[in-house]
Amino acid sequence: MRTVQREILLVEDNTEIAHLVMLHLGDTGMRVTHAAHGNDGLQMALQQSFDLVILDLMLPDIDGMEICRAIRNSDDYTPVMMLTARSSELDRVLGLEIGADDYISKPFSIRELVARVKALLRRVDSCTNRLNTNPPEALRLGELEIDPATRAVQLNDRTVDLTAREFDLLWHFASHPGRVFTRGQLLDYVWGYGHEGYEHTVNSHINRLRAKIEHDPSSPQYVLTVWGVGYRFAEPVNNVRAN
Repeated sequence: MRTVQREILLVEDNTEIAHLVMLHLGDTGMRVTHAAHGNDGLQMALQQSFDLVILDLMLPDIDGMEICRAIRNSDDYTPVMMLTARSSELDRVLGLEIGADDYISKPFSIRELVARVKALLRRVDSCTNRLNTNPPEALRLGELEIDPATRAVQLNDRTVDLTAREFDLLWHFASHPGRVFTRGQLLDYVWGYGHEGYEHTVNSHINRLRAKIEHDPSSPQYVLTVWGVGYRFAEPVNNVRAN
């Protein structure tokens, strides 16, 4: 069977970094289209179909945040990986808040970048295949309703806006109520990779998820901490499948 070639858009103004990324992703069989300017990359992302956009945050003509926001406002969902020299937690959180699926800071290991690109593509494929072959029903857990088909979340009939990764994290928890997951397991299951030292990524996502779905994030009723182990999703008495 012929393998479909992955189409990657790389928006990066540093020619040396761009060449390195293109070389190593190309060695894995992916086809990489390079845009050195943000405006060019934005037009390509909106007018062409790509399996993944690798997006530098600091570009000379248009900010990478604006490009990511425009991609997320389009009808088609395209995974976005942020590639940037900014390493502060605020920048990482902002990038994830507007819809980036992953974030890697410069300087980076090219082996790690390639591994995370592959992991992100596998995760998207897995989610797509599950929805196409066995579409899960929506879940209603107390005041919380989660619809995996539309990736919509409502809390007490109010729409909750989640990033792609926040939704994936919530759905994983809600699909396994009561089960305890370590941070490493959540990285494997939700992010698709388990690099040591990235457990803080899980913490920040859970904190932001709680801020959006919990009435009192300091005393959560859905995503619970199991001290010394990890996290679990509560088992409300009135868990039902939504109609």
